[in-house]
Amino acid sequence: MPSKLPFEYTSPTGEHFSLNFSLHPDTVSAMRVSQLLYRLLETLDQEIGVLGDTANGDVLQALAMALAVRAGMIHADRTVTDRLCDELVRQALAGMGEARRGHPLSGSA
Repeated sequence: MPSKLPFEYTSPTGEHFSLNFSLHPDTVSAMRVSQLLYRLLETLDQEIGVLGDTANGDVLQALAMALAVRAGMIHADRTVTDRLCDELVRQALAGMGEARRGHPLSGSA
């Protein structure tokens, strides 16, 4: 299993991110992780486009709540799932902190 997940994303505003997320050692399918991540971001972009002006904090809060619901669906000791969620979020944020970012060119030449 690869220890890194290369991922490319372009926001609706044209900002491009090139990332290498660390994968948890127990990851079963890096491809499935990549597919789900892409679909989650795509769905968020579409929904925000329909809903209109949406605060970034509201988006983050909804994602945190969704993570809590998914963690709660796992039949395991809560301290184990809480620790896993904390570890995964910290790893993902660290990966984002190391991302290469590109902004669309604007203006006229």
